[in-house]
Amino acid sequence: MRTTITLNDNIYKALRIRAAESGETMSTLVEDALKEQVLEDLDDLQVVKERENETTLDFGTFVKELKADGLL
Repeated sequence: MRTTITLNDNIYKALRIRAAESGETMSTLVEDALKEQVLEDLDDLQVVKERENETTLDFGTFVKELKADGLL
C-alpha cells in the first residue's frame, strides 16, 4: 500500500543517509521500524494481560513499605 507521511526535516535527512549507507530503501527502513514498534506494543499488551489479576498498591502504601524495609 502506498501512503504519505510527514517527517521532521532532520529525521528525513537521517533516514535518507541510513538508506543510502545500508542499500535499503527508505520505505523498507520505515516499515521495519513500524513493525518493531507494533511487535513491542503487542508484547507489552500481553504482559499487561498476564498481570491483570495481580494485587496492586497505591503509591503512598508502596513508599511506606519501602521506608519500613529501610530502602528509602
